[in-house]
Amino acid sequence: MIRNKVLKFNYSGYFCTESEYKNSQSNETNLYPSIFQYFMSCKSVFNIIVILLLQSLVLVAAPSIDAGKASFKNNCASCHNKNMKDNLTGPALGGVEARWSAFPKTDLYSWIRNSQGLIAKGHPRAVELYNTNNKLVMTAFPAISDEEIESILLYIDCTAKGTCGPKDVAGAPGAANANASKGSGSNFWMYMVFAILAILAIFLWNIITDLNHTRNMVEGDTDSIRPNFWNILTNKSVITFVLFGLVLFGGYTTVNNAISLGRQQNYAPDQPIKFSHQTHAGLHKIDCNYCHDGARRSKQSVIPGVSTCMNCHKAIKKGTKYGTAEITKIFAAIGFDPSTDKYIENYEKLSNEDIEKIYKKWMSDEAKKDTKSVVDVDQQWSDVVGSLTNESKKTIAGPIEWIRIHNLPDHVYFNHSQHVTIGKIECQKCHGKVEEMDVLRQYSPLSMGWCINCHRQTDVKFQDNKYYDSYKTYHDELKAGTRKSVKVSDIGGLECQKCHY
Repeated sequence: MIRNKVLKFNYSGYFCTESEYKNSQSNETNLYPSIFQYFMSCKSVFNIIVILLLQSLVLVAAPSIDAGKASFKNNCASCHNKNMKDNLTGPALGGVEARWSAFPKTDLYSWIRNSQGLIAKGHPRAVELYNTNNKLVMTAFPAISDEEIESILLYIDCTAKGTCGPKDVAGAPGAANANASKGSGSNFWMYMVFAILAILAIFLWNIITDLNHTRNMVEGDTDSIRPNFWNILTNKSVITFVLFGLVLFGGYTTVNNAISLGRQQNYAPDQPIKFSHQTHAGLHKIDCNYCHDGARRSKQSVIPGVSTCMNCHKAIKKGTKYGTAEITKIFAAIGFDPSTDKYIENYEKLSNEDIEKIYKKWMSDEAKKDTKSVVDVDQQWSDVVGSLTNESKKTIAGPIEWIRIHNLPDHVYFNHSQHVTIGKIECQKCHGKVEEMDVLRQYSPLSMGWCINCHRQTDVKFQDNKYYDSYKTYHDELKAGTRKSVKVSDIGGLECQKCHY
């Protein structure tokens, strides 16, 4: 009789009412003497957990900019530019909702989920987009939800308008470095769900432990001890599960970082010299291949040597923006004395103190000529030393150590001359409008999907190009009109060995 009462209380205890609990206080078989155990056993806890779970799921499902950022990266970033203003493989997405405003919003959702299906139905906007973008087939996302699409649209809109905030906008100050190190959007709500599930697991564990302890006592096991939280954490099964989880997490992190190696879109570090491509390539129209002459004849584009800079700066000794501050770094690196217009003999043997006297005199003399500006010569020289020396390079003389922006992994083969000289690809295709960049940044994502899409879309320039004379069949088909164009993919541009040998 006692056993039945105890089991009835325990196996239904976490659904008991307050009156039932009070009544159980006078029962000689009561095994829940504390208020904490009451809450652990009654339906109030169960209800609270259910409510928290439902609320968290609603919050996860609700459209948000953070969720849109993560979804954009996972689904859209390989083809669409993250600044929402420039075209990439696909068109710029800024203002996409306005361009679809003449149609129901469900049509835009249908386009995102399955563009080809909407084109097949003859939808005017879908057909127009398809033809405008050279009939490029957009990846279908049939499983994407309305909430995910709305989140992506929110992120696109605020990024294009610049209202997301510095931590969300691609290309905003500090965003590049954050992307380089973090590489992912906010997972706040995912962590929230995980935390709630963990709390739920603890509650359920406590209830099950109480039930097992009660059963043991009812069956006559007076030595039964209720395990505490530390006992469960040090359990062999729990330790095995935690180790397994750590292995999975470590593997995921390793693979994810390996995939992202060298891919730092919008990465724009401060260089030792404030070199402006906008001034050189834009204002003065200097051809890219003049400085990066390796791009037309070799695998690497090469970083221009200081001697290349001196071809112009032997005559141009003061900048319009920084005066002598930045150009003096070039002179100090190669050993050119702008006061005498001569290279200094045995310059590499001079001490940093002797070099300092030469260039501080030059900067001081130039400052005296310009009575309208105030120049702190000591500060300028300190900046020169800071830019040209470091822990591994103690001398001012020597090469300028530029910070690399584009860095493909070793298992990827890319040849600049193949694209620039043979393929006749403009530098801006991969590097963006460099002539408009005051500070150079990594423009393209440099992902494999981005390269493959380019090979699928780019026409091979056969005309007046002897390199492609061997493709006689394609030449004949073009002349006969049976073929409109030859894509890079048609001549082996999608073969794995072309880039991974």
